[in-house]
Amino acid sequence: MQDVRIGDIVIGASRPLALIAGPCVLEEESTAFEIARHLVSLKEKIGIPVIFKASYEKDNRGSEKSYIGPGLSNGLATLKKIRQEFGLPVLSDVHRVGDVDEAAAVLDVLQIPAYLCQQTSLVLKVGAAGKPVNVKKGQFIAPQGMSSATGKILSTGNNQILLTERGSCFGYNNLITDICAIPIMQSLGFPVVFDATHIVRVYGVPSKDAHGGRPEFVPHLVRAGVAAGCDALFIECHPSPFEAKCDAASMVPLAEMEGLVGQAVKIANVVRT
Repeated sequence: MQDVRIGDIVIGASRPLALIAGPCVLEEESTAFEIARHLVSLKEKIGIPVIFKASYEKDNRGSEKSYIGPGLSNGLATLKKIRQEFGLPVLSDVHRVGDVDEAAAVLDVLQIPAYLCQQTSLVLKVGAAGKPVNVKKGQFIAPQGMSSATGKILSTGNNQILLTERGSCFGYNNLITDICAIPIMQSLGFPVVFDATHIVRVYGVPSKDAHGGRPEFVPHLVRAGVAAGCDALFIECHPSPFEAKCDAASMVPLAEMEGLVGQAVKIANVVRT
């Protein structure tokens, strides 16, 4: 398996479990800083490598009236401050070819959203930026089908690729995870990230609605993903999830992160020896 280096963090089969965490989308700068500060404390207490994740824009919202974030320039400015003030590598998703150059100048990891993982022009542009890439598996693709995205990125000369399992379509509004997707995607030669929070979203129901997610299942999914050998966890978190402007029904409260991640690390220490 190809190791992926993100600053001082190395993600791979023989490496410690890593954590990609943060809010679904950037809100007020003070909220982002509060989350980053909490993640630094978590990193120090538990000893897990942490990458700060937040979207500067969410383009796949259910309504044109939904909050989409601060936008490219303002969002990248906040992410740059977080890296400088807290020493955490930063990750955000990129939706358009025209955003890639500006995003790559700030971000440590460029993320390709699940809906866009087959968008050839975007995948090639992101790969050619020369930064580590996190490709989220489309809900409509079998895990072995991710060889298409990795092949496109490899064609640019970039082998710093993470693949993220975030569930597959099950009926019209639900996602379900096939835990075998983790070793299947690892067999493609790249580390696999397990996203335990997007899987519990109930699509078609606003995330502000209590029925828009099943966050009580996140701990079960985290334990299963780590036990199956994922190389990193992806957990969206927020100080007060139901006050969040996006994915309110699926994020983990900051107050619960230490117990959840601490348990994950204990499991990882057993299965990753």
